[in-house]
Amino acid sequence: MKRSLLIVGVAAVVLMAWSIGRVQGEQEQKVVFASADQAKYMAMENQTGVSMAALWGDVSQGAHGTFTKFAPGFDAGMHTHTNDVWIVVIKGAYLYKDDAGEKRVGPGDFLRIPGGHKHWSGGDKKEGALFYEEGSGKFDSIPAK
Repeated sequence: MKRSLLIVGVAAVVLMAWSIGRVQGEQEQKVVFASADQAKYMAMENQTGVSMAALWGDVSQGAHGTFTKFAPGFDAGMHTHTNDVWIVVIKGAYLYKDDAGEKRVGPGDFLRIPGGHKHWSGGDKKEGALFYEEGSGKFDSIPAK
């Protein structure tokens, strides 16, 4: 258990460090430290069961990084995002489906969803999901037809 938490922690730190380096030209250069346990989560508008804590950037304006929580059993339905989304799960499981099949993305696992890619996502029925999420542009969720 301790080893898997260490692996998850290292993966999250590496991803955040890479993210910060990637957007250096886009924002003030400063060190960012955040704890998922102490972050201030805000419910997402128009989406019951999802909350986000901003770490850098602004989800409504452009590139960003957040800790995101899905409530247990959360169902986002089939949808797309305009921009690419990268996810590293910290706790619980992010459930994912597309035409290629289903994936259970667990602690320490990484998932990249290209902008415009139709998919379904949700949270584990018992634990929900806590994950680091990064977007290449403003966040949106467009219901798929």
